[in-house]
Amino acid sequence: MAVFEGNFTLTASLRFAIIISRFNDLVTGKLLAGCQDCLKRHGVDPNPQGTQVDYIWVPGSFEVPLMARQVALTQRYDAVICLGAVIKGHTPHFDYVAAEVSKGVAAAAFQTGVPVIFGVLTTDTMQQALERAGIKSNLGWSYAMNALEMASLMKQFKGDPHTASYNAYDDSTISTQALPVDSAGQLTSSSRVEKKEAKES
Repeated sequence: MAVFEGNFTLTASLRFAIIISRFNDLVTGKLLAGCQDCLKRHGVDPNPQGTQVDYIWVPGSFEVPLMARQVALTQRYDAVICLGAVIKGHTPHFDYVAAEVSKGVAAAAFQTGVPVIFGVLTTDTMQQALERAGIKSNLGWSYAMNALEMASLMKQFKGDPHTASYNAYDDSTISTQALPVDSAGQLTSSSRVEKKEAKES
């Protein structure tokens, strides 16, 4: 048997797309900066003129899932990172947008087989959003870490030679027993099989 885990070191061949919502850009801009910092510190070149990261700006968080799916369908990227901020107001608008964005991002990953990272903050206040975008901690860093781990993990299942799993168990120590069946291929008790085999011999 084998254990598969993502890693944060074999990043030279990875490609990412980052989709950013312009709405609440005071928050999303900080999330993006945290994301870029993490990627750079793990060997990924975040330069938009480079070959590893592309940036796509959309009007708001509601448009993020559509773009995420279109980007993932190209199969050019090892992971897609979605950044946005939905802040609660005095109307039900927040509930509709937050629910649809989360479902849409998940659907984009399921339908394309490409890791799509949900980096959309859903908070009650602007203060809460800013605290999660740099005042207390920057979740942009965490979203980039998730992307790195999932990208390298998925590459293992696609047979990429630059990523590898490691054996956790010695196959030779594992024994398997077949279900007892008679000569007609029917399930039966082991004792009946043993008696029949003894009689035939």
